[in-house]
Amino acid sequence: MIVRMWFAIDSRDPYFLRRIVLRIYWDDEPKPSVEVPIGDFFGCGFKYNQYVSQYLGMTSGGYVCYFPMPFERQARIEIANETRQEIFGFFYQIDYQKFEGALESDVAYFHAQWNRSIRTNYDSNFVILKAEGKGHLVGVNLNMQSYDGKLGFLEGDEMIYVDGEKKPSIRGTGTEDYFSAGWYFNHGEFAGPYSGLIYKNDSLGQIAAYRFYIVDPIPFKKNIRVTFEHGHGNQDIADYS
Repeated sequence: MIVRMWFAIDSRDPYFLRRIVLRIYWDDEPKPSVEVPIGDFFGCGFKYNQYVSQYLGMTSGGYVCYFPMPFERQARIEIANETRQEIFGFFYQIDYQKFEGALESDVAYFHAQWNRSIRTNYDSNFVILKAEGKGHLVGVNLNMQSYDGKLGFLEGDEMIYVDGEKKPSIRGTGTEDYFSAGWYFNHGEFAGPYSGLIYKNDSLGQIAAYRFYIVDPIPFKKNIRVTFEHGHGNQDIADYS
């Protein structure tokens, strides 16, 4: 089981956080269970901004992850350089533990995926996750940017549907509320163990925030769909990832 990953990256591309991609394959699967740009995986795709939570962090030039990642036979971790430039330095540490026996049949494998809508749709919520199978949701990193420099998109509520629900069993009161904050994050950035605001740019209307479901996991037996309104009733057009 991988218990810690740490990276340090020296790239001169100003957009390297989105153009260097992390992929992880468990056992013999043909498609990766993890496929996310480096910045978004560690919390912020806009810029490098220091913070530390219980499971992820951007730490004085480093990137660290403590999510437990079990596997049965083998793991393959790939870094794809899509910057079209040389990466001058890439350092890493992958810490893992070996067990004497096989994994129990109900042990869950770690998955992470990245979705982006450059211009959200007036007619529908932004879909963060749509997954089939059995598991539990462990976290969300959400990066949002308006087109008018305002933060009206934060009026949107989360709506989470479990196991084919027609109406969401979880419906929130606003996007900043979902991340345990309030009033459009009016007191600025914070980093808690399970939720935080990594980055806020009022002039550009940018928000990067995280929430981890560790003490309050959301299990599902058949499927799950995690969505967010962008503004009340999806009235705000923005860039969501």
